[in-house]
Amino acid sequence: MALTLGALAYPSMLGLNTVSSSPTRVIAQTQWGPLTEGDRDFVVRVRAAGLWEYPLGQIGLQKGTTKGVIEASKHLVDGHAALDASCRKIAPMLNVTLPNVASPQQEGFVTQLKGESGKQFDTDFANILRMTHGSIFNTIAKIRSTTKNSLVRALADQANDTVLDHITVMEKTGLVDFDQTIFQQTTPPKLPDSDLTPPPPPAGQPQVVLTPPPNATSSPLNIDGVTGGGGGGGGGGASPAPSPSSTVG
Repeated sequence: MALTLGALAYPSMLGLNTVSSSPTRVIAQTQWGPLTEGDRDFVVRVRAAGLWEYPLGQIGLQKGTTKGVIEASKHLVDGHAALDASCRKIAPMLNVTLPNVASPQQEGFVTQLKGESGKQFDTDFANILRMTHGSIFNTIAKIRSTTKNSLVRALADQANDTVLDHITVMEKTGLVDFDQTIFQQTTPPKLPDSDLTPPPPPAGQPQVVLTPPPNATSSPLNIDGVTGGGGGGGGGGASPAPSPSSTVG
């Protein structure tokens, strides 16, 4: 039973380019509205994004050689710390299991940039992060326009503002190659599922926390201000749905 519940709470394929096999399928009724596969996967995607972009922001603060890259790095750390706090607030309320590390694909971006320096670092930093933020921007809009869950809707509002801010600061570096970046964004490589999947945390492992900077300007969600379900709800929490016949992702 524990394995079955874990499979329901944690998407089996979740990365930069993957989506649910049945994103509109309702997997739980909550007091904040029905929770779909797509809703659940979105919460995990936001968490996974912070798990590699936040440390990249810290790296950028150390290795960036231009004011634009340094400023963009500050925005990454600030924005993803607040988004991460929001994910960690609402995940237990929705019975969603969060990863503690990003996907191998995302970790690969970190490894690549750790090995670079100077202008090469600055350029790849701006282009990789402009590409990845551009990729999830459309996903945020779709979730925001279709979800009936008020907690997921509030997270999408915050994610929309944060991702747009990060797209903007990457572009302000003056280093973005739009032709190349948009091509990569719209024509992603075909990668094996294992490269796109953040591994579930081992049982009992403490949850990773992305600490806000001392001068943080972004704030996590005010849960007390999120009211209404907008589409029928159950009791005080999420009830796992029966095991799906198709792959959850």
